[in-house]
Amino acid sequence: MDPRVKELASRLIRYSLNLQQGEKVLIENIDLQAPIVKALIREAYAVGAIPLVTLKDQEVMREMILGSNQEQMELFAKHELARMKDVDAYVAVRAYENINEYADIPEEKMSLYSRVYYKPVHLGERVPHKRWVVLRYPNKSMAQAANMSLESFEDFYFSVCNLDYAKMSRAMDPLKELMERTDRVRITAPGTDLSFSIKGIPAIKCAGDRNIPDGEVYTAPVRDSVEGTIAFNTPTNHEGTTFTDVKLTFSKGRIVEATASNSKALNEILDTDEGARYIGEFAIGFNPHILHPMQDILFDEKIAGSFHFTPGNAYDIADNGNRSAIHWDMVQIQRPEYGGGEIWFDDVLIRKDGRFVLPELEGLNPENLV
Repeated sequence: MDPRVKELASRLIRYSLNLQQGEKVLIENIDLQAPIVKALIREAYAVGAIPLVTLKDQEVMREMILGSNQEQMELFAKHELARMKDVDAYVAVRAYENINEYADIPEEKMSLYSRVYYKPVHLGERVPHKRWVVLRYPNKSMAQAANMSLESFEDFYFSVCNLDYAKMSRAMDPLKELMERTDRVRITAPGTDLSFSIKGIPAIKCAGDRNIPDGEVYTAPVRDSVEGTIAFNTPTNHEGTTFTDVKLTFSKGRIVEATASNSKALNEILDTDEGARYIGEFAIGFNPHILHPMQDILFDEKIAGSFHFTPGNAYDIADNGNRSAIHWDMVQIQRPEYGGGEIWFDDVLIRKDGRFVLPELEGLNPENLV
């Protein structure tokens, strides 16, 4: 077995999940990647835990969603929810062979899946009540999206995922503390002039204990405080459909205008429920190895010099009260080659053109994290 796979499995079981003897961990793999699943099983056994494994396939899931009705989806959710409640931890290895596999599923079917299955099982149970970590796994599809050979992408992947996250975590502390002292945020960039409050909402460090790869600190805007316009300069994929040139305009926290390469589909998703037109997360990304988008949000939201702004559900641990079946991270990169930009906290410039400018935050600039 590739020693990098063994190292990653060890980090996931022992660091990310901190799995203990006798605990149950659900290992869920979409589009089979046997080496990492086997390594996770071995590591779980090594710490005295009990691994439970589910293998899923996107093509099979597509058929399930296409043919389902309300009653069938409720039954699907009932069984998945019971299993999720019965474990202590969860790790998902999602090695999608085709990120657009769900692209031709009608929106009403995807909405049914989001509302009836995903929201109660994952947003309702897994995210707030379990120790969990989610990751992709390198394959030809991901290498193609990154415009790399498979070998080069694997080298990139393991350098990103096996980063020294304990070191990164220490460097995050000043940003977390600053965000929790901040009231007003203003963001400017080409096509963007956005303002909102984050007063009173916790800031959460993400240093390898939820997503792999990692590298962000997130909070949420006060729900009704968002004003202005934001233009995203990276592609964003939602349930198999890719959108470019997304532009959102806000009034009293609500998205009142939304345009993109497919404005009709964008607005249909934002009309899933009332909460989908409000923002549930604001996060600043700084993984030093991730520089360009590849239409995989677990990578794209951590891009060095980026931030993301998320229509939909807020996390319970950084809660602004917004609830939705949608949680759609959209990314803007502010490094000079992407047009630049500025982030201000209470009228103080904290990051310019993707680099932190306050001395206490300079530890999060790329050269200090590699």
